[in-house]
Amino acid sequence: MTTHEQTFSRENMDFDALYAGRAAFDGVEPGEQVIPWDIGEPQRAVVDLVGAGGFTGRVLDVGCGLGDNAILLAGHGCEVTAVDGSPTAIAKAEERAAARDVRVRFLVADATELAGVGTGFDAALDSGLYHCLDDEQRSAYAAALHRVCRPGAVLHLFCFAESVPPGTPITEEALVSRENLHANLGRHWEILDITDAVFATTFTRELLARMAGAAGSPDLGAVRVDERGRVLTPMSHVRARRS
Repeated sequence: MTTHEQTFSRENMDFDALYAGRAAFDGVEPGEQVIPWDIGEPQRAVVDLVGAGGFTGRVLDVGCGLGDNAILLAGHGCEVTAVDGSPTAIAKAEERAAARDVRVRFLVADATELAGVGTGFDAALDSGLYHCLDDEQRSAYAAALHRVCRPGAVLHLFCFAESVPPGTPITEEALVSRENLHANLGRHWEILDITDAVFATTFTRELLARMAGAAGSPDLGAVRVDERGRVLTPMSHVRARRS
């Protein structure tokens, strides 16, 4: 049976260890792998955005994780470069793309630098990376995205909204205000609008109660779930244009 070597938390965000099964959230049983954002398919908000023509040409998927969004984009005719800081995630993403017979250029890269990814991208997608960064990293990330995208390129960024309800295991530091988005993105990107969105997670109400552990059962009345019992997380969808 696989055992977890460490706890995945805000203080120890070792994403490669989580993807490799060496780390887990408190309350997750040994041998049970829970990656909250890996629902085995693209998020519905991203599917709808791609279907509406939100991306064309050369697209950069930043913080691509296990590659489902990149695979979706490539399947719609985009030339996709997808990057993540986790070598394990990139290796698994390559396997998923191969299984679907889809071509994506996957790279291990630091999102705050984006060294070696190329330039001239027509669009960029951030599906849950921004809220994992601190303010210094967010500023550097916005500048790096600006450098690799062409003038007029579009950015679609999804991040945790401040309206995430109590009982959801998301720390306050990861909740992103509109002021924060304008402060860090606004120097390099023209924010066109910020709208509400929702992402599904692999969390369930039962798992959240188990994760609370000794702290007692949380009040999960405000936590929404979908028809499959997956906890839903409020997100902000930022649409921006490269200055």
